[in-house]
Amino acid sequence: MTFRRMRGLACGLLMLAVGAAAHGQAVKHTEVEGWPDPPTSAAGTPAAWNFGQVSGIATTANGYILMLHRGAQPLMLFDPGGRFVRAWGDGLFDNGKVAGIAPDDRRPGQSGYTAVYGAAGCHNCGAHAVRVDPDGNVWVVDAPGHVVYKMDFQGRVLMELGAKGVAGRSRNTFNLPTDVAFGPDGSIYVSDGYGNARVVKYSADGQYRLEWGSRGTGPGEFGLPHNLAVDAGGRVYVTDRDNRRVQVFDADGGFLAEWPEIGGNSALFMTADQHLWTGGTLRSLDGAAVATLPGGA
Repeated sequence: MTFRRMRGLACGLLMLAVGAAAHGQAVKHTEVEGWPDPPTSAAGTPAAWNFGQVSGIATTANGYILMLHRGAQPLMLFDPGGRFVRAWGDGLFDNGKVAGIAPDDRRPGQSGYTAVYGAAGCHNCGAHAVRVDPDGNVWVVDAPGHVVYKMDFQGRVLMELGAKGVAGRSRNTFNLPTDVAFGPDGSIYVSDGYGNARVVKYSADGQYRLEWGSRGTGPGEFGLPHNLAVDAGGRVYVTDRDNRRVQVFDADGGFLAEWPEIGGNSALFMTADQHLWTGGTLRSLDGAAVATLPGGA
């Protein structure tokens, strides 16, 4: 991701954090130039940011921006004005990376993705998603590490879902998970998407509750459940990226609706006023598009 594109995405999420909302009206978003502040060297001279791939951005209740990238110190915190605050996370993520399987080598009904480890991997490439829950905890997904971490803003791990380095499909193991979201009752939802094709639900204290989903194209099936978000009523929205749709479920996985042919989105973000960003498009909760970010992707 380019620095300019990262700025544009951060700008959009910053506006969400301070309450910019559509209320059913078309809204024009513009990029905040010069965000974040440029870094300086130890001598005080201008320097350049050296981000790896920016895989996720989250906002806190007070408007701070938490950026996740695949490079040194993968978690970077900025204040609302773009001032760098601090960074952490070295050694937290796996150095493997998710890779697509060539179409001719795929098996019907099986995953189209795998992981590459060792010398062919890359530094902190496990960094796949970041969220901040309503209580102000930071959650990150390590896809090739098969694990989801809950931590505080000092980087202390408070909870671990999955088993690091162990791929599986059980109550306690994932296979290349993709995202995490939170219900209004504190429930935790994990999209276990690259290797498996399911959503797993846990209680607020990490106890397994239920799961749903399998590989396919029908209702409740997934090509790749890549991201998820939960609204104030407990409905769960899942990007089925390879099937180019969003599916909507009740809190127990019952299928409610789908938004077909909206593109292969790789991001979902629920606003405080109950609109949903699907990539760069803001939608009402019936799927209608009401606004776009610059570039529209």
